[in-house]
Amino acid sequence: QVQLVESGGGLVQAGGSLRLSCAASGSTFSGNTIGWHRQGPGKQREFVALVTSRGNSNYADSVKGRFTISRDNAKNTVYLQMNSLKPDDTAVYYCLSYGINVWGQGTLVTVSS
Repeated sequence: QVQLVESGGGLVQAGGSLRLSCAASGSTFSGNTIGWHRQGPGKQREFVALVTSRGNSNYADSVKGRFTISRDNAKNTVYLQMNSLKPDDTAVYYCLSYGINVWGQGTLVTVSS
């Protein structure tokens, strides 16, 4: 059974940085597209970024130029480097393996003003 485990969330001041990790256990996901989604307080879950098996990436307009998604297939891990964080980035961040529709449990990111 595949499991995705996110880590790296926390409290950071506006303008700061965090790096989130999404580690897969139980199976490799090197052939799957992996994405990050987030759900802020009182908001619907929204797309943030994804990376394909070939390493191609796509970003939501709201995070372009500030967030970078990457993957290390040898470690079965996808990363989300988040820079220049804003209070609006406050959310629970989830990773998703699109091919098998498996979600992680989420990691909370709080950006203070």
